[in-house]
Amino acid sequence: MTQQTKPLTKTELTVAIAEDCELTKKQVTAVLESLAANIEASLSGCGRFVLPGLLKIEKKQVPARPARTGVPNPFKPGELMDIKAKPATTKIKVRPLKALKSM
Repeated sequence: MTQQTKPLTKTELTVAIAEDCELTKKQVTAVLESLAANIEASLSGCGRFVLPGLLKIEKKQVPARPARTGVPNPFKPGELMDIKAKPATTKIKVRPLKALKSM
């Protein structure tokens, strides 16, 4: 492999994997689509997906926060401020595993 100056596009990635594994581009595309479907199913189910040796994807539900008034402003001591309400959200965290960190 040569040094990359910019990230591979989906087509370039598909061609590179096809050449490395001696598969057709259709087969590699099917594998990538299957991987995406498995990630979606895992995140919908248990909320966690691990690609062994590379990364861990976790889904977390963050509850709604109510509006608050009269909160001390951390940037201007002695001044009070109002904080707007925040709706409930879903956060996705992607964490690298040891093998990816050492690359």
